[in-house]
Amino acid sequence: MQPEGRRGGSQNFLPGRSETDSGEAKAMRPATQKHGEHLARPNRGFSLIELLIVVAIILIIAAIAIPNMLRSRLAANQASAVANLRTISTAAVSYWVTYGNGYPGDLPTIGGVGPGATCNAAVLIDNSLSTAPYQKSGYQYALTGDQGNVSVSPPGCTPGFVGYLATAVPLTFGTTGNLSYCSSEPGIIHYDPSGTVAGTSAICNALPNL
Repeated sequence: MQPEGRRGGSQNFLPGRSETDSGEAKAMRPATQKHGEHLARPNRGFSLIELLIVVAIILIIAAIAIPNMLRSRLAANQASAVANLRTISTAAVSYWVTYGNGYPGDLPTIGGVGPGATCNAAVLIDNSLSTAPYQKSGYQYALTGDQGNVSVSPPGCTPGFVGYLATAVPLTFGTTGNLSYCSSEPGIIHYDPSGTVAGTSAICNALPNL
């Protein structure tokens, strides 16, 4: 038989190890909790500084891209205005040759939807140009008779004119276009950097031409 003291010592030793093990477990808990907090941190989203940086980058990109887009759109509007004015001038000459009624006095005379073409609705240009408000691609279009009416008109036709003046003016100067355009009887396209409308054929012909 073992002495009671030794048995008591053995009994005292085992509880001692249990307390040590318990202390080590407690010491490990903070590290485990910190590790868990570290893993959970990405789920908390972006910080305010990170969001501000993203917004600043977006604003910088927009400041570079938007002016370029506006310039491209403006240049496209101006190119479209020149093409449409050429179409109107060509249609005015075609009207004069076809109907022997001089030049048309307005856009509806060379417009119309058909089915048949007449001297009062010749269907020579797109309906979007010959119908009020006569606007397309950021420009306002107009066609007026010039130099008075012809002396003889075919029956049923509104008397035409000896000359004509076609104009294209930006709806908003500097935004939809930087140039206004005009064309008269010779069919030459002229431009005005001020963006104003040419009031007469003489004023138009004095402007620089394309």
